[in-house]
Amino acid sequence: MSGMPEHGPRWADIGVNLGDKQFAEDSEQVLARAADSGVALMLLTGTSVPESEAAVALCRQWADAGPALFATAGIHPHNARFFDAEAGRALAGLLAHPEVAAAGEMGLDFNRDFSPRDDQESAFEAQLALAAEAGKPVFLHQRDAHHRFLPILKAWRHKLPAAVVHCFTDQREALFDYLDLDCHIGITGWVCDERRGGALAALVPEIPGDRLLLETDAPYLLPRDLPEKPPRKRRNEPCYLPWIGRRVAGLRGESEADLAARTFANTRTFLGLV
Repeated sequence: MSGMPEHGPRWADIGVNLGDKQFAEDSEQVLARAADSGVALMLLTGTSVPESEAAVALCRQWADAGPALFATAGIHPHNARFFDAEAGRALAGLLAHPEVAAAGEMGLDFNRDFSPRDDQESAFEAQLALAAEAGKPVFLHQRDAHHRFLPILKAWRHKLPAAVVHCFTDQREALFDYLDLDCHIGITGWVCDERRGGALAALVPEIPGDRLLLETDAPYLLPRDLPEKPPRKRRNEPCYLPWIGRRVAGLRGESEADLAARTFANTRTFLGLV
C-alpha cells in the first residue's frame, strides 16, 4: 500500500461507501489513491445491517492502508422497511465496536419513498434512541422531508454528542434550522455541478467554519468539473476530495490548506477523537 504524503494538506472524507460493489475489485487501489492525494481519515458508511457489518470488516481489513478508517452503523431510510427488533439489536451490538464512530446512515427520504414514510419515521426515531444510548454521534440523511425530519431530530438532539446532516443540498431555511441545532453540515461534489449546484454553492460561505465537513459520498456524486477522466467511468473516489475542497475553499475565500486543516479538525471533533 502507498503511504500518506509527508507534506501537504490532510483531508477527512466523512462519507465513503467503500462496501459498494463498484469497489469490490480494487478497494486496495482506491485507498492507495486516497492516501496519495492526502486523504488521511475516512468514515465508511453503513446503510443496512449487512453493509454496516461490511464497513466494520473493511476497517479491520485495511487498518494499515494509510488513511485512518472508521465506520458508521445504521439503516438508511431506503431500507427502513426492514427495520425490526432484530435489526435494532444488531445495530446496538455494532455501535459497541471500536471501529464504529457514528450511528447511521439514518433519516428520511421522501423523494424516492423506497420505504413507506411511517416505516422511515419509526426507524429514524429508533436509531436516534440507539445512538443516544450508545453515546455516538449521528450521520443523517434528509431529502424532501425537512418538515418531518426537523421535529424528530429536534426531540433527540440534546441527547446526542454530535450530528451531521450528510450530503446537504437543501435550502437556506433548512441549513439554518440544522445550524440552530448545533449540527455539522456535510458538503459534497454537488457544489462542482454548474447545472444543479448553484444554490448550494451560494450557501457554502454561510456555514460557520467549525460546522463544516467534507465528503465525496463515493462512488456517487462524481464532481462534474474534474479536469481528467476517472479510472472507472463516472465512479467517484475519495482521492477526489481535495478537488471538492479546493472548490469549497474558493467559494469561502479561504486557502486550500486552511480549509483542509479546519475540516480535518472538525471531523475529529465530530467523531469524538479529540
